[in-house]
Amino acid sequence: QLQLVESGGGLVQPGGSLRLSCAASEVSLGGYNIGWFRRAPGKARQAVACVRSRDGNINIARSLKGRFLVSRDNAKNTVDLQMNNLRPEDTAVYYCAAGGVCDSRLLSDYTYWGQGAQVTVSS
Repeated sequence: QLQLVESGGGLVQPGGSLRLSCAASEVSLGGYNIGWFRRAPGKARQAVACVRSRDGNINIARSLKGRFLVSRDNAKNTVDLQMNNLRPEDTAVYYCAAGGVCDSRLLSDYTYWGQGAQVTVSS
């Protein structure tokens, strides 16, 4: 059973940055496609980005391109989501997930999910 843990959430002012990490213990994330998703209060879950295991291909939601970046840190066994120039509308619980398909469709049909990390953007 793959257990994912998100970290790095918190409160940040508009225009600030945060870096979330998705980690797993005892299992390498390198063999999994990893997706990032978010759910804002009162809204449906939204795909943020994903990184493909096979070739490292990265897909980022069109509305977030230029501000959000995804990267793998194989040494730390994490997949990180770098969020820059944050806006109040980025406030949400952010989830990482593993075991799904990663392509430009940014589907959410993943097998394993973390518990989520709260990101609040407010002055």
